[in-house]
Amino acid sequence: MKPSYPYYLAGRAVAANQDLEVTDKHTGEVATRVALADAAAIDRAIDAAERAAPAMAAVGAYQRREVLEHCVRRFEERKDELAEILTVEAGKPITDSQGEVARLIDTFRVAASEATSARAGEVMPLDISTRARAYSGMWKRVPIGACSFITPFNFPLNLVAHKIAPAIAVGCPFVLKPASTTPIGALVIGEVLAETGLPEGAFSILPAHRGGADLFTTDERLKLLSFTGSAAVGWDLKARAGKKKVTLELGGNAACIVEPDWDVDDVVARLLVGAFYQSGQSCISVQRILIHRAVLDAVRAKLVAGTKALRVGDPKDPTTKIGPIISEKEAARIEEWIREGVDAGGTLLCGGGRNGTLVEATLLEDVPARCKIVAEEAFGPVAVLSGYDDFDAAIEQVNAGRYGLQAGVFTRDLYKAQRAWDRLDVGGVVIGDVPSFRVDSMPYGGVRDSGLGREGIRFAMEDMSEIRLMVIRDPGRT
Repeated sequence: MKPSYPYYLAGRAVAANQDLEVTDKHTGEVATRVALADAAAIDRAIDAAERAAPAMAAVGAYQRREVLEHCVRRFEERKDELAEILTVEAGKPITDSQGEVARLIDTFRVAASEATSARAGEVMPLDISTRARAYSGMWKRVPIGACSFITPFNFPLNLVAHKIAPAIAVGCPFVLKPASTTPIGALVIGEVLAETGLPEGAFSILPAHRGGADLFTTDERLKLLSFTGSAAVGWDLKARAGKKKVTLELGGNAACIVEPDWDVDDVVARLLVGAFYQSGQSCISVQRILIHRAVLDAVRAKLVAGTKALRVGDPKDPTTKIGPIISEKEAARIEEWIREGVDAGGTLLCGGGRNGTLVEATLLEDVPARCKIVAEEAFGPVAVLSGYDDFDAAIEQVNAGRYGLQAGVFTRDLYKAQRAWDRLDVGGVVIGDVPSFRVDSMPYGGVRDSGLGREGIRFAMEDMSEIRLMVIRDPGRT
């Protein structure tokens, strides 16, 4: 990691200051310093993006594809560096960091392939009645204009990629605010973009404190705000965003239903990944596990044994499965929620301890639904078990929460799978696996307090574009 990093304003590196300290999330020591943008810099970036909109819209599809393919090549060349950066700035276990870098590359590769179809449309007949017999129409998609992106700390590369890559593919300039706790990955992406021939002003990547970043939300020159983060912040931003389009990818409280017809060993293996991957700091981390009572004892025993075996510690050690939580404040909150669940009558099956930012992989059982560890987004290495007898009742239990991002169902019964897809009030239903599964081309997003709109390159491109209609009148047919 370099001793300092500039921000990128209108496509150019600017070493304005070194005001933002970025810490190693395991040691707590300052790892590097980053230029911090003020309101004036953000205003200049938005102005540059607005002025760049016509030039970005005019960039040929093949040229946008070439920019994205350049990024793919450079990320592959720098994949070890990127993984190490993630492990330091986010505290992500190194094996998880390597997985995120692979997904970053996948996301840009998918965007490159989509770039040549970004303005898809169709010819449509308008002669639906006598009065319109002389008319025909066609429509196409055009870039929406300058976009604003705000990304969270937990996937500092891939969640940034899910904003930037579709914007380039569709032809939108953008300003991006990465999380101030984990800005380095986004700045490395900016470094790579600066190597390309994008129009002047096409992109700005500006770390900023939340209090000084209001323009990302309120400025009317921006035509779209795409935010990933907590529900409370996201809905507040939407309320203040004015006339611009808003897409929100917010929190989750992902549940998994386990039917007795599925192999217990496979269920346990997948639940261990779903609940504890990157220390549970994922909005689709498995938090609620509903297990049919016919297999509850067997699943519980193997799941507890597997959870106890997970190594907690230094994320740079490839044997570590549980690394640090993003801050000690958040780790203390998780510990408090676990204690509340136990005090309310829940059973602590394993874990529950904390050492600074390190929280043990934890399983609870039969915690009352009112407790935060069940009702809210834990965002840590904690899952809560409960038994059920009736599949439909389990579906209702999943739907009882206020979030609706993804849910998983382990069943071999086609009709139950269909019923789950029909009735679960979530953005995605995963059959035969945990809700933590995501491929970066699929439509991804939630309902209710989990947000609105969809990520996944093609679907994000639709949000970043508008339909423009052309109507043609043929005087010879009047």
